Amino acid sequence: RAWRGILFRQSYPALEEIVEKTFKWFPMIFPRARWNGGKYCWRFPQGEVLYLRYADRPRDYFKYHGHEYPWIGWEELTNWPDDELYLSMMSVCRSSHPDVPRRYRSTSNPYGVGHNFVKARFIDPAPRGTIIIDAYGRERVAIRSMLSECPQLEQNDPNYVKNLMAQDGPRREAWLHGNWDIVAGGMFDDVWDPAVHVVKPFEIPRTWHLNRSFDWGSSRPYSVGWWAESDGSRIQYPDGRVFQTRAGDLFRVKELYGWTGKPNEGTRELAVEVARKIKEIDARFVQKVRTGPADPSIYTKVNNNCIADDMAREKVYWEPAAAEPGSRVNGWEIMRKLLKAAKDPSLGIPGLYIFDTCRQFIRTIPPLPRDEKDMDDVDSSVEDHVADEARYRCLVKKHLLRAS
Repeated sequence: RAWRGILFRQSYPALEEIVEKTFKWFPMIFPRARWNGGKYCWRFPQGEVLYLRYADRPRDYFKYHGHEYPWIGWEELTNWPDDELYLSMMSVCRSSHPDVPRRYRSTSNPYGVGHNFVKARFIDPAPRGTIIIDAYGRERVAIRSMLSECPQLEQNDPNYVKNLMAQDGPRREAWLHGNWDIVAGGMFDDVWDPAVHVVKPFEIPRTWHLNRSFDWGSSRPYSVGWWAESDGSRIQYPDGRVFQTRAGDLFRVKELYGWTGKPNEGTRELAVEVARKIKEIDARFVQKVRTGPADPSIYTKVNNNCIADDMAREKVYWEPAAAEPGSRVNGWEIMRKLLKAAKDPSLGIPGLYIFDTCRQFIRTIPPLPRDEKDMDDVDSSVEDHVADEARYRCLVKKHLLRAS
């Protein structure tokens, strides 16, 4: 009788589909269970209750703060953009009855806005089926399920597999083969190719222009990128390979990312602390690191002071990034052009390349999803901090791309 469960979906329409399934299955499995439409829950003969709820944003946690749910389930976890709500709800996965088992369960496919955080939590740390133990001694595990394990589905709907096979490359890999190593669909999936864009570090010629870009964050990560812009000279790799660059080619050569190691969680450092780290990295370059574009929010004054002023006291200076209407969409389009030009030199414009040491760019930018309400923009609810500062830098190059 002490058992209480709650199953979440992100939206009410998605929850309706779950309710319909329970009406199909529960009468067969639990003939004496009864549906309470007013409270959206199933009640079982001995007093157990399963609530069906939708929750969208982290603040929705406070609807359940102080409750007890020894069983909590999440349907299609990648539909949530990050793990803040998911982790907050762990505090109510409890019971005052010692014999009631505690379970935290979720289902998910690759793909979706939360692809990165689910992959980082369940897929990257260990092979599927291997128990992962965190710093607090808690266990979690990813159990792989394949379409081939459900032959009835294909028998009852022969077109289902055909429909999955007809999807574009990333979706087909995700939904048909359960591949978490895809670029998860969105703004850059059609122009990103790590074999082209990710390059080994090389000695930056002294004649190249070097500057940096910055996106501020405190509770969310901040991101700093150092960029070398080619003058068209030839560079040589340590292994002897030679690469002829095009004037204006942009190389991301260094980055500083203020995160705790957990996706989309910032370090809450002060602006002066971040500035000192930036200054230390600037000093490692032979070239002078020039002023670059920064998040316009750092110029917002509170009590006659702002983040830009704090950094300037440490002799770290910035220029406000473009913030006029349309600059976000324009920035993403320029990034797409630069990435595509690296793959297709016949476009006749500079390309964009990334040193393989810039792991946060490689981790966060390729899977960035488009905003469902504006398909020319990125969904800003995801971990887009590297993308924003890269966009600031790419906007500086717009004069080079007008003829394209």
